[in-house]
Amino acid sequence: MTLTPEGSPAPTAPPAGPGPGPAVPPQAAHAPRSPLPPPAPDGGPPRRTAFAEGVDQLRAAATTEPGRLRIIGALLALLVVAFGSVTAWQMNDRAAAADDVLHGSQPLSSAAADIYSSLADANTAASSGFLAGGQETEKSREKYEQEIKEAADNLAIAASASEPGSESEKLVSELNALLPEYKGLVERARANNRLGYPLGGAYLRYANDKMQNGMLLKAKKVYDNENERLRDDYADATSYPWAAIGLGVVAIGGLVWAQRRNYRRTNRVLNHGLVAATAASTIVLLWLTAGHTMARSGLNDSYDNGVRSLTVLNDARIASLTARGNENLTLISRGAETEKNAKGDVVDKFDLQFDASMATLKQRLADAENLADDDSGEKPLKAAGAGMKEWLDRHGSARAADDQGDYQCALDQVIGGKSTPACENGDKPTGECFEEVDRNLDTASEYEKNEFRLAARGGRDAMLGLPVGAAVLAVLGAAGAVLGIGRRLSEYR
Repeated sequence: MTLTPEGSPAPTAPPAGPGPGPAVPPQAAHAPRSPLPPPAPDGGPPRRTAFAEGVDQLRAAATTEPGRLRIIGALLALLVVAFGSVTAWQMNDRAAAADDVLHGSQPLSSAAADIYSSLADANTAASSGFLAGGQETEKSREKYEQEIKEAADNLAIAASASEPGSESEKLVSELNALLPEYKGLVERARANNRLGYPLGGAYLRYANDKMQNGMLLKAKKVYDNENERLRDDYADATSYPWAAIGLGVVAIGGLVWAQRRNYRRTNRVLNHGLVAATAASTIVLLWLTAGHTMARSGLNDSYDNGVRSLTVLNDARIASLTARGNENLTLISRGAETEKNAKGDVVDKFDLQFDASMATLKQRLADAENLADDDSGEKPLKAAGAGMKEWLDRHGSARAADDQGDYQCALDQVIGGKSTPACENGDKPTGECFEEVDRNLDTASEYEKNEFRLAARGGRDAMLGLPVGAAVLAVLGAAGAVLGIGRRLSEYR
């Protein structure tokens, strides 16, 4: 028997039979929704990029005075360090270029000029010895051998100093191959000349043609290349360090602004750290400006009063050597080769080239005198000019004798000797006049080289210590800026 609890209704059974189920409310159609960003692994909101978070933190920090001070301190330190770094970098490059001018490109330019001079001098000595024939003196022979040896030595120096793969390296290699060929032709000319064979003159003219139209042109190209390299080094050494100067002005301006801001907010006149940073940056900027100005002045002086003068003197010596060689070849060829002059007259080819070389020599001596800045530089040039005038007079006398058919008298007036009474006038032969011109040009060149070294060394020395000093002062300035801002920040703790 089942008892029903009191107060509770008896359960009723569901109605039997089929019937409708519980009603379900109708479902409305929904539009597709855009996908939500994937949740973070921990179920939180999506993670943001580090850059976005950094920007938010920076923005939040900039709304408070301590945050702003930290930003100002970081920017000031960065500016001062950048100023010092760029100064050290640019001045180190300029000091290196100035050192290249003093010990690299200018000596190489002089070596290239020496290659040309020694080759031209060897060619002149060969023609002088040929004119003497079987009576060639030992001194003349030694002169030729010495010039050939100097040419070979200078080519070896140039080969070791030339940049790999450059045009100069290729030209020097070609000259090294041509030098033995030239010497072989000269020896054949000498041998035939001693035996009295006229073929000797043809060999010597062929050797001269190889020298004038081949070897000397290549040597001149090497000389021009080294001069271009020298000008590039000068341009690198004297260019203004605008990037460093601009950063210095910006850095000092930022430091002054920070101190003014500090004064307006605290009524404190000085912040020791910022003052130290400003002083360090100012010292670097003044040192940079004054040092580079002095260096530029010294280097420009070395170029104007050294390199330019040396270039003109090298051209004068080359013209002198070329003129002497053509004078000798005029007597050797004896009219075998002719050309028309400006008037249309047919004249000896080598005598016409002699006149052109002497005109160049006269012009270069005048240019060198204009560039000389004191009596020590002018004195040898005036002596060279006097020797050139005497040379021209003696050459005219020799040509007159040759034109009259007195070849021996003309020869004596060119290489020396008094075999005929008509030439016993006590005048020096043109060979001695040439040697006087050459000797005085060499004296003037040595003086100008010394002037160049003094001025270039002064310009280079004006930049010594500046790269290291700028870096050290920049570090001290940056530390001062950080400490100065840190002192202000300590007031908020």
